[in-house]
Amino acid sequence: MAGRTALITGGSKGIGLGVAKALAREGAQVHIAARDPETLTAAAADLQADGYEAAAHSIDLSASGSPARLLDAAGVPDILVNNAGAIPGGNLETVDEATWRTAWDLKVFGYINMARATFTAMKAKSGGVIVNITGLAADKTDFDYIAGTAGNASLNAFTKALGSRSIEDGVRVLAVSPGAVATDRLVGLLKNRAAEETGSEDNWQSYLAGLPLSRAASVAEVADVVAFAASDRASYLSGIVINVDGGHGARSGSFR
Repeated sequence: MAGRTALITGGSKGIGLGVAKALAREGAQVHIAARDPETLTAAAADLQADGYEAAAHSIDLSASGSPARLLDAAGVPDILVNNAGAIPGGNLETVDEATWRTAWDLKVFGYINMARATFTAMKAKSGGVIVNITGLAADKTDFDYIAGTAGNASLNAFTKALGSRSIEDGVRVLAVSPGAVATDRLVGLLKNRAAEETGSEDNWQSYLAGLPLSRAASVAEVADVVAFAASDRASYLSGIVINVDGGHGARSGSFR
């Protein structure tokens, strides 16, 4: 990927930062975007300390017009990774309309609007890749994560629809859909849960017992799939969703 540029939204931590590192390791010049300037600055410094060229862009992608402003600042990338956004848990009765709309404005419409702006520019230069990071709840539906289930399912369908024809214009569009991933956020949540329920955070990994291999995926395992999907070695892949879940999505039953 030497000589190519990659723009990763939600790139200041977790999967986004892992993807930025994976793409930079392959030679790409990376741009990371996120809302929190302090976390973003720390992430850029982390990348630069590893010897990678990285630029940081503080921006709220739920705001109207923000994709165009981000592209003005970062330039049209060769690779766009849509990763910004976290949809809160809850069922239909507990997730009110305002919460639902706020979450979808960042993740669902944020992805769509970034893709809209970037796809047009990539099409004009007859080349580019868009990778949408979605989530396994799209397939393994969850009553208690209804906004996330519906949002990720929508983004998977959007990816398939756009990617089904985009390759004819030189632009590949696909999704990577992780199951549980051992981000700092997930580990922290499980440690807190263990402390509350058992009095000690030490046995937090017991809550992963129902997952394949009794563990979550590592950030690197997801990031490496994204790097492959964005590379020329995946040049005939478009309009698909790649699940990174250890087979969890193929098991019967609900997400939990």
